Amino acid sequence: MKVQDLTPAAIGAVVRATRKAAGLRQYELAGAAGVGVRFIVDLEAGKPSAQIGKTLQVLAALGCSLDISTPPQDKGRRNP
Repeated sequence: MKVQDLTPAAIGAVVRATRKAAGLRQYELAGAAGVGVRFIVDLEAGKPSAQIGKTLQVLAALGCSLDISTPPQDKGRRNP
């Protein structure tokens, strides 16, 4: 998934599909990730205000990874 495709709804859909494929219920994932069930419900629903730290905990509990690439350095530009 590319960054421009990375929306709260897309992340929620990945979490939900991965959880279901693993045969986990929402409360089981919440316990494994150390978050509340309400957070899992909101995350899967694509709530845009989901906390990034908790989202990363859930992704890690599911065995998912999030890769971020930085843009190539422009040799003509100075970095601040």
